[in-house]
Amino acid sequence: MDVSQSPLTLKRAITVKAIVTPLWKEEAQKQLQGQINQLDSKLQQLEMQGQRMVSELQKQGNPDDPNVAQQVSNVQNKLNQDKSKLLQQKNQILQQLQQVQTLELNTEVNQGQMEGFFDVKVGDNLIRRMQVEILLRDGIVEEIRGEL
Repeated sequence: MDVSQSPLTLKRAITVKAIVTPLWKEEAQKQLQGQINQLDSKLQQLEMQGQRMVSELQKQGNPDDPNVAQQVSNVQNKLNQDKSKLLQQKNQILQQLQQVQTLELNTEVNQGQMEGFFDVKVGDNLIRRMQVEILLRDGIVEEIRGEL
């Protein structure tokens, strides 16, 4: 058997795009708002945990002890770092939410990528075969762009 005539199966990244519709905007806003709510819950939990840890440290030792003061300071620093990270994430999501709200209807936006397999054989244009996009309208495939 001549191996050069056999197809070779390869994996490629497929870009997924969506057409902005009222439904798409609503779903994107709901998803982003859910992420914001989760971050708010994490911030609240973090604050409560930090307060508990500080009060435990203060109960266990003499408040005038420099070691206790240092431990309390370390806990508060760690708490502030963690809160800062969560607040940064929240700000990024709030910016995304604002961007979603300003998107014009019927424009295309990137949704991400997925992987798919395809066969290639001698004589195929590999570059064109690698460039495939799927266009969705409200979750339904509207168009497949590129060579399958």
